[in-house]
Amino acid sequence: MNRRKFVAGGSAGMAALLMGRALTGRSATGRQQAAEAAVDTAVQRYDLMKDVMRYRKIDTHAHIYWTSDSPETQLDYGRRLGIEKQVISRYLDVMPGTPDQFREFNDLTIKAIKKYPGQLLGGFVLNPIYKQESLDEIKRCTDAGMIGPGELYYQVKINDPKYFPIIEKLIDLKMIIHSHAECQLGVGGYRMKYNGYKQPNTSIPEDFVDIARRYPEGMFQYAHIGMGGDWEYECKLFRDYPNIYVDTSGSNNAENMIDFAVEHLGEDRLFFASDNSYYQGVGKILAADLTDRQKQKIFFDNYNNLLKKGGRGVD
Repeated sequence: MNRRKFVAGGSAGMAALLMGRALTGRSATGRQQAAEAAVDTAVQRYDLMKDVMRYRKIDTHAHIYWTSDSPETQLDYGRRLGIEKQVISRYLDVMPGTPDQFREFNDLTIKAIKKYPGQLLGGFVLNPIYKQESLDEIKRCTDAGMIGPGELYYQVKINDPKYFPIIEKLIDLKMIIHSHAECQLGVGGYRMKYNGYKQPNTSIPEDFVDIARRYPEGMFQYAHIGMGGDWEYECKLFRDYPNIYVDTSGSNNAENMIDFAVEHLGEDRLFFASDNSYYQGVGKILAADLTDRQKQKIFFDNYNNLLKKGGRGVD
């Protein structure tokens, strides 16, 4: 628990009262010891899980069927952390991502959402290289109850012209367009190199800006600002493009990341997400120096408000 959370959690007043009483007439060493004891007392009175459970939550970026214990493992995390809904997909990590492959992965997601309709929302995966097959798959998956595309992976960049007909269909359906993206740290002018570790079709922030300009009516979800990339650069670049939303997922928990994103993008353009890093995903929102209302927007309202545009909102 950091100092910011201690203050924001409302324990500071109690600590001040305890310190004021404890410090009177003490030596410097005694005052230090008493102050530390007062802080420890206040921290012990902070109920972390009560704070966790006070917010409704939609996890806008989660995945299933990496392991044999899925999706039950994901559901267990959700239950323990008060995550009401998880938007799940079996992302298309196989290349080239043929129609047979993405249909197979979508069948897994359909199976999961039908088994757990109260907890899971389905995201379908596509490969825009196969235009007609992808358009057909949108209809099949939408008819099966899915809410929109899951995370587009390395098959094409989000601004690849091959993706334009698919994006136009998703816009017609008022669906949130979600894509994997990466942005390595720009130390000394370094930018991401497409080598054996980085696929040449990996979307980068400039690709999102390009597609957001082309389709200002689109709703674009930039995946995982918490995955270890240059989140400051991402947020600064997206500031003037209100149809780009960032999800907060990733296993990295840089200090001030959420606060910085709110400062530059506003409180309405962040989506809570885990990318299966559940504790980190919840903790980084709780630790941010935000109001309860701002946290509730990020945890639930922002994403749900966009779902409502297509008639898919959560009650």
